Amino acid sequence: MQRWRPNATKLVKILFNLETPALPHLQHNMPSDRVLISEVGPRDGLQSVKQTMATAHKLRWIDALVASGLQEIEVASFVPSHLLPQMADAALVVQHARQYPNLTVMALVPNRKGAEAALKAGAHKLTIPVSASEAHSMANVRKTREAMVEEVRAIVQIRNDLAPHVKVEAGISTAFGCTLQGLVAEDDVVKLAAAVIEAGADESGLSDTTGMANPAQVRRLFKRVFAEIGNKTGAAHMHNTRGLGLANCLAAYDVGVRTFDSSMAGLGGCPYAPGASGNVVTEDLVFMLEAMGIQTGVSIPKLILARQALSDGLPDEPLYGMTPEAGLPKGWVHA
Repeated sequence: MQRWRPNATKLVKILFNLETPALPHLQHNMPSDRVLISEVGPRDGLQSVKQTMATAHKLRWIDALVASGLQEIEVASFVPSHLLPQMADAALVVQHARQYPNLTVMALVPNRKGAEAALKAGAHKLTIPVSASEAHSMANVRKTREAMVEEVRAIVQIRNDLAPHVKVEAGISTAFGCTLQGLVAEDDVVKLAAAVIEAGADESGLSDTTGMANPAQVRRLFKRVFAEIGNKTGAAHMHNTRGLGLANCLAAYDVGVRTFDSSMAGLGGCPYAPGASGNVVTEDLVFMLEAMGIQTGVSIPKLILARQALSDGLPDEPLYGMTPEAGLPKGWVHA
């Protein structure tokens, strides 16, 4: 029996009048029909809710996420516990996640102190938020954009000294607009991506931190970043604040992006960007890609089962997602 696959690519081309360009810079040397889903719920999702998930529940949730086939999970951020009590157990969570041999364990680090703690805990990859919006940068990390580039340089040196095998991504936050500043110049985004790569970061992706992006803008800006830093272009981190999350992911895929951040049940949103809510729902993103014949390596039924572990840990938190509600279509075949 063949898997049910609507010709979604053709439909989108008709709706948006898109042409598929050549893809000279495919990320992580992946074939064009395979992508990497980077689950950010245990970090981005949990830091945005008021309730603190008990560590035991958090570990069971991560276990369930790994069981679904996810190969990269951002499990924690190394920040002062008085600022984000949800992340007080970051070191323990990283150490637990490291038991899975095929999992890349990611941690967000805003500064050198956080980087040292994450490396000591054993994280495989560090992500550093570098905002293209000066106002957001000051609100989020209390540093200017230029100071954050130097922070990236310092973190890379710490990585080189302590754990040279660890990857460093400097993601460009508020790349598509800012609720504090308003418009963000595309030139600033491209220059900042180039600057963090020059500072030693292994890759730099673009984040729609405030949910202001649209597909045309996503295509245009990612093409410019690819032209500037080539295959060091990192993940697309989209929010669904205005319902365009999946469309923006598809636009990024169309111009060569092959890594996508998403969050189970749409959990998350930057606490320092007022009005920005809702990461792209992992379950819906995986369904869209798999329906198009793009391999993710993730089992949707097992992904949906993992929602129970999330719900057990945050019983009062609303969970979103169209695919879990509707179920898989008749004729869908999965591993």
